[in-house]
Amino acid sequence: MAANDTTLDSEKDPFDAIVDAPFDSALSERYLVYALSTITARSLPDLRDGLKPVHRRLLWTMRQLKLDPSSGFKKSARVVGEVIGKYHPHGDTAAYDAMVRLAQDFSLRYPLVEGQGNFGNIDGDNAAAYRYTEARLTKTAMRLMEGLDAGTVDFIPTYNNEEEEPEIMPGLFPNLLANGASGIAVGMATNIPSHNVAEIVDATLEVIDNPHVEHARLMELFKGPDFATGGIVAESAATVANAYETGRGSFRVRGRFHAAEAEKAEDREAGIERTGGGQWQLVISEIPYQVPKGKLIEQIAAAIGDRKLPILEDVRDESDEQIRIVLVPRSRNVDPDLLKESLYKLTDMETRFGLNLNVLDASRTPMVMGLKELLTNWIGSQIDILQRRSQHRLDQIARRLELVEGYITAFLNLDRVIEIIRYEDEPKAVMMEEFSLTDRQAEAILNMRLRSLRKLEEMELRGEKDELLKEQDGLEKLLSSPARQRTRLKRELGALRKEYGPDTALGRRRTSIEEAAPAVEFSMDAMIEKEPVTVILSQKGWVRGAKGHLPLDQEFKYKEGDGAGYVLHAQTTDKLLLATDKGRFFTLGADKLPGARGFGEPVRNTLDIDASAQIVAVIVHRPGQRLLLAADTGKGFGATTDDLLAETRKGRQVVNLKGDARLAVARVIDAAHDHVAVVGDNRKLVVFNLEELPQLSRGQGVTLQRYRDGGLSDAITFTLDEGLSWTMGGKEGRTRTEGEMWQWKVARGGAGRMPPQGFPRDNKFG
Repeated sequence: MAANDTTLDSEKDPFDAIVDAPFDSALSERYLVYALSTITARSLPDLRDGLKPVHRRLLWTMRQLKLDPSSGFKKSARVVGEVIGKYHPHGDTAAYDAMVRLAQDFSLRYPLVEGQGNFGNIDGDNAAAYRYTEARLTKTAMRLMEGLDAGTVDFIPTYNNEEEEPEIMPGLFPNLLANGASGIAVGMATNIPSHNVAEIVDATLEVIDNPHVEHARLMELFKGPDFATGGIVAESAATVANAYETGRGSFRVRGRFHAAEAEKAEDREAGIERTGGGQWQLVISEIPYQVPKGKLIEQIAAAIGDRKLPILEDVRDESDEQIRIVLVPRSRNVDPDLLKESLYKLTDMETRFGLNLNVLDASRTPMVMGLKELLTNWIGSQIDILQRRSQHRLDQIARRLELVEGYITAFLNLDRVIEIIRYEDEPKAVMMEEFSLTDRQAEAILNMRLRSLRKLEEMELRGEKDELLKEQDGLEKLLSSPARQRTRLKRELGALRKEYGPDTALGRRRTSIEEAAPAVEFSMDAMIEKEPVTVILSQKGWVRGAKGHLPLDQEFKYKEGDGAGYVLHAQTTDKLLLATDKGRFFTLGADKLPGARGFGEPVRNTLDIDASAQIVAVIVHRPGQRLLLAADTGKGFGATTDDLLAETRKGRQVVNLKGDARLAVARVIDAAHDHVAVVGDNRKLVVFNLEELPQLSRGQGVTLQRYRDGGLSDAITFTLDEGLSWTMGGKEGRTRTEGEMWQWKVARGGAGRMPPQGFPRDNKFG
């Protein structure tokens, strides 16, 4: 029974560990742990070496495999296997992708891995599988790892406590800013562009010399992003400076047009190659960072195919090691600047890079830093590494001096030492007592080879002791003097700048900072040649355009049973607004009108006008022009033609009508007009101030005139001082003007009174 009780107790033990807790608090605690793990151990780079854990582990593994620049390559599969087996317990694909990026010279400004084989390309193609590629470290990577054996950083246990890995890389190379970083964590992200090492060093030296330096002074030395793929940062220096002061901002990044083979310097800079006969072509030599070349070419081809870029005829990819995308314009008369602006607007020839200097500081705390704060923290970490390296070397010197002094004592008493070794049972203890040696000194003497017992050895030992003492004195002075430490750091930074200077192939600045206006979207109107045209729209909706401004009272031919509707003058660059009695407006380009040789074409072939709708007005669009819109119910409002333009053939519903109501009036309001005149079917006339007419882009409007019977017949705007005019009947088409209109003037919405003597019987102003 006792055994059974024990068994039952052991089975209950797991349940005893269950703890009752509110679900929300338990979930939040666990999610917080996950979030912190993602932030500190995966997504954000460390300020001190600019690396994420996966990159740090890749470099450490390759160093352990002795894949330095002077050695041979090893299979990438070997590196990935070591990384995920010993240090990074994640998927092999993730580790290999990270390694590939470190080797791509179009991804990293200063690559840390040298690849052999297919490591992908700027077209967007993926790298070959890791069993086919080989890799080794670059000189830059070795620079970043300098001092790992000099006690400069702490080593931490790996995930399974079987190995150790460095907490950070101690090298002087400013990798965070030089190569940048990007990552998305839980609730925060980072996005840091690459920069020029020489400029980083210059700014760092300025901060060392003057800790209170102004940000403006730093930006004189530190220009801004320097992307691996070159290009242009199309922002002002002030915009760039403000972003680096706060640690957040964004830049427009553009590709570069450059024709290296052009004869004239101005053509080379503009990217124009002359092909003879007045023809020319544009050459793209650099594309924005992180834009695949293949995708960019597809975008340009799609813009040509969709007729969004009709001024461009063809795009060709003539790239080899250098990017060369050739753009052939449709005509030699095309403006190159217009073509460039169109590409910036319609394709990824212009992208936006968001700056977010969110990094982990020395205490592993994420924070967004400005440039000065970031450099100050990095200088502090390098000073700490310098102190640790110096202290480590001092400890080495102390241990070596102990042995050297023991050797010198042995040489001075060589015969006695040999005698003790030959005849004493415990020579170590005897030597320690007789010559006051330490345990390490005595052990070292006993382990000496006979060949070392030469007279010359004593001289070498004394020389070595003097050198060690001199070095020890210098290191002690260095550790005791912050000024000396800063001087040493400046000297080392100077050597780094010389190696990555602007006169070197790797250190030359690739990205230029040039302020540019926002890209202007291409408009087909720019391709339309401006010519006068007479627009003719028949009663049954047949439209045509006659070249030139013909007399409006001219007799035009129409189909049998059809007649004149609207005739007006326009330019081929104009947009025509067609208003229907349903309250819907349609837009038609004057350049798209069929010729006037025949009867034209039905306008419904071009526009989706309802079969039961009647066109009540045709108006030439003018920017900012106002219209009076009134329904037969007596309601109306003012609108600008800019708000009435429709992008599609379905038009735009502007006037909302109920039941059988219809739009009766759509008239242009002259800039000088100040009053509105409205006449109803009941022949009542009302006049009110134009200021009482609301300005809307869509709606029913307000009551212009009140009716007991019937509705609105016509409405017009006029200048009160000049009087109200209307067209008289008869063949002459005479116009009459009534100057004394004050007696009809009331507040908007009035019933009105009978019009002046001689007003048309059809109740229309003409």
